[in-house]
Amino acid sequence: MTDTPIAEMSFEAAMKALESVVGQLERGDVELEASIALYERGAELKKHCEKKLGEAQEKVAAITLDSDGNPAGLTPVEGL
Repeated sequence: MTDTPIAEMSFEAAMKALESVVGQLERGDVELEASIALYERGAELKKHCEKKLGEAQEKVAAITLDSDGNPAGLTPVEGL
């Protein structure tokens, strides 16, 4: 596990950490208490990834295209 707080992780780092958590849980060789902690971390990582994806979708949706299909400008997205 990394010491980086989840809130500071990039999407890619959080996905990699989540994949690691899932792998450990699937192997089933982790003690019960550690499994619970891993599950909780996995839930937080999933939540963080969903948030990052939502932010990216909002940014992409804010781009408008002109009649030639070129970016015409950006529409401000609330909260960004």
